[in-house]
Amino acid sequence: MNSSFGTNEYIQYVVDKYSNMIIKLAFTYVKNISDSEDIAQEVFLSLLKRDINFDNKEHEKAWLIRVTINKCKNQLRSSWNRLKVPLDEELSYIPKEDSEVLTSILGLPKKYRTVIHLYYYEDYSINEIAKLLNKKPATVGTWLSRGRNLLKTKLIGGFEYE
Repeated sequence: MNSSFGTNEYIQYVVDKYSNMIIKLAFTYVKNISDSEDIAQEVFLSLLKRDINFDNKEHEKAWLIRVTINKCKNQLRSSWNRLKVPLDEELSYIPKEDSEVLTSILGLPKKYRTVIHLYYYEDYSINEIAKLLNKKPATVGTWLSRGRNLLKTKLIGGFEYE
């Protein structure tokens, strides 16, 4: 990190580097692009309100992921969230093959969606995910395995053979 915390350069660096990751992770929880973008803004505001000295870029990324997960959980627990009517997300901008996979991932229970996202899309190891989620590595490994099996069943069951 070349820029000092709180400067315009640092803010631009953090937003450029992590906004897509945060929005994608939030989307795995809230299943809505607008809500995901709102959560990303809240995460960046939380970062700016705190004077945090990260040990390295991995510490910074892990902190942002943890805060994103917490903000998602808070939103899902909010009374406002229970009152809103969900909108179907349009995924036509994603290639058809990727859209089918993403739709299948979003259909998984939250714990499986999260570990699959962190493992396959953010390249975290099972031990790193366990630390981020405050779970035992064995639990994360089990969730990953079960999530893969559910995903495999959904995807293979969805294909028609000619």
